[in-house]
Amino acid sequence: MHAIHIPNHGGPEVMTWTEFPDPAPGPGEALVRLGAAGVNYMDVGARSVGGPGWAAPTILGVEGMGYVTAVGAGVDDLAVGDRVAWFYHVGSYADVLAIPVDSLVKVPDDVPDETAAAVMMQGLTANHFTTETYAIKPGDTAVVHAAAGGVGLLLTQMIKARGGQVIGLVSREEKVAVAEEAGADHVLVSAGDGFEDRVRELTGGEGAHVVYDGGGTATFRSSQLSLRLHGVHAYYGPFMGIPSISVTDLPKSILLTYPVVHHHVPTREALVERSSEVFDMVRKGQVTPRIGARYALSEAARAHADLESRRTTGKLLLIP
Repeated sequence: MHAIHIPNHGGPEVMTWTEFPDPAPGPGEALVRLGAAGVNYMDVGARSVGGPGWAAPTILGVEGMGYVTAVGAGVDDLAVGDRVAWFYHVGSYADVLAIPVDSLVKVPDDVPDETAAAVMMQGLTANHFTTETYAIKPGDTAVVHAAAGGVGLLLTQMIKARGGQVIGLVSREEKVAVAEEAGADHVLVSAGDGFEDRVRELTGGEGAHVVYDGGGTATFRSSQLSLRLHGVHAYYGPFMGIPSISVTDLPKSILLTYPVVHHHVPTREALVERSSEVFDMVRKGQVTPRIGARYALSEAARAHADLESRRTTGKLLLIP
């Protein structure tokens, strides 16, 4: 097998296309031939600075879809040939993987391979954000950061499917049309702070019900000032920086939440339920992931460089 390995943390140049012995499925595992791996900003952080569970050396990647080629002892709900997808399996930038079956879900026959690969991490994130982090109701207004990115586009579509209104933020003018195509009602070009006045104008002076903020410390205060009384600030993306605040700094009695990846699907039951919800939205046409670019798995370093440059839109996929 081959995989994208990093011997130490650093820039894209530390990513190497490395050969390893082929894995074998252990008890409770399935051997999976990769169909497509998803690229997430989390992968960039894992590569550049590491963190819990991401000590170097390691193989990068956390999500993808593929085809079962063998199963280990005790596996009776998967068979050779099944199409499967997974959420947060460390080491997913590899052309062959041994994955615990509890981390796998079957891909419905009418969901294409690339779609399945594109909606696991970011789709389940957006699902959690719009249901448990803040349950979108008809008429609610949400501010979505990076609205032309992978999470932002899926968030926008899910908010609209639940009857909400979307004010999208994008970093460049050329991304406006991408966010609008996903259903954003208004799109503001902002690469940092200073957008709160415009949000208040668009909401009749009230502010938004919720801000989904993956913009980092630069956008933190403006996101809070964009909210109405008791609004919810959903701040995510630890690799974008963690600001320090005093509780007395919170305006308008807002609620601050920090949804982390392991809370999106904390149990096997949640993984099955939530992924089924996302696949169902795909089949109904409520969610259509935008594949922004495809790269050979061996060229994952180029995908990382493009993602960090903010040149990309939508979901980036690695194809073996």
